[in-house]
Amino acid sequence: MKIKYFQQTDTLYIEFSDGKVAETRDLDENTQVDLDKKGNLCGITIEHASERTDAPNLSFEQVAA
Repeated sequence: MKIKYFQQTDTLYIEFSDGKVAETRDLDENTQVDLDKKGNLCGITIEHASERTDAPNLSFEQVAA
């Protein structure tokens, strides 16, 4: 998984897999999801990310099972 924040455009992209994107669907006017040919989620794009998320202060925590 990769998380990319593009400060210049205030866009957050979360890549869940590096599979080939077959389709992009709009969830709303500022959120799109990328799907592979089987309908699996490849990534999500969030525009106006600083207004809609706390992307600049991102942290990651892995919790043991």
